[in-house]
Amino acid sequence: MAFPSTITDIVATTIQSRSRQIADNVTKNNALLMKLNERGNRKPFSGGNVILQELSFAQNGNGGWYSGYDLLPVAAQDVISAAEFQIKQLACPVTISGLETLQNAGREQMIDLLEARIGVGEATMANLLASGIYSDGTTFGGKVLTGLDAAVPVNPATGTYGGIDRSATVGAFWRSQVATGTTITAANIQATMNALYATLVRGKNVPDLVVSGNDLWALYMGSLQAQQRFTDPNTAKLGFPSIKYITADYVLDGGIGNLVTTKTMFMLNTEYIFLRPHAQRDMVAIAPDKRSAINQDAEVSILGWAGNLTCSGAQFQGRLIGS
Repeated sequence: MAFPSTITDIVATTIQSRSRQIADNVTKNNALLMKLNERGNRKPFSGGNVILQELSFAQNGNGGWYSGYDLLPVAAQDVISAAEFQIKQLACPVTISGLETLQNAGREQMIDLLEARIGVGEATMANLLASGIYSDGTTFGGKVLTGLDAAVPVNPATGTYGGIDRSATVGAFWRSQVATGTTITAANIQATMNALYATLVRGKNVPDLVVSGNDLWALYMGSLQAQQRFTDPNTAKLGFPSIKYITADYVLDGGIGNLVTTKTMFMLNTEYIFLRPHAQRDMVAIAPDKRSAINQDAEVSILGWAGNLTCSGAQFQGRLIGS
């Protein structure tokens, strides 16, 4: 049987009705995104040609000790600035041909077909975002997320991140911490992690998430006694293999795909990391919702996302590189 013309709108309406669910599933696909969501650090922006992430780069020079009637300095202080991040875009088209429309003789069958295809698109978007989290922002012609390889690079004293030159003297506050040159074993991994951790602590500001690939995860697990293995139920219930390192969740982001570079560990303070999707492009169908091919019997609806991963405190982020 032929479908009435309105039935073809199911492609777009099904995506729209699932957009919130898709965004949630993307978050749950990655430990860092999950942590940012829990912190409230998933902050949509409404417009502009770049994403601005406010940050404090210096102390207020007016602060100081005084006695009695001493004059207090009140000079204007320039202590707040912003890092600039480009808007990155991600899309996954969902298509259905005229023949498939005819073959699915019933509204329920049509929805089943689209649910399956949207599910594949959802998984594709989740995996692309999850891998983009660890990128340096240069692959795919510079179109990929500005991820952890840019925020917490191998050499934090070089390059520009968020529009700030880390190699310049004034950019020293913008450098992450790195521990490198060590042959990591089960016997020394905890001491190496402790040394890196110490460089990232400022009062109550401490790392709250550690992620690594298979190699370092296995070494850390091998360094622990059975009675010392405490998992965090809030992380574990979402399906992430996790264990505690001091007060931080240590999460394996390896397994199949092994997204973290071999022998690399990120020690992160997620208070200063943000996911910044555009308010109008967060896992929704890109307008026009339904597109018909001029020379094909097919319709396409494009699932889209735009935004970036940003940081307001690079100095609180660490990277361990094992040789």
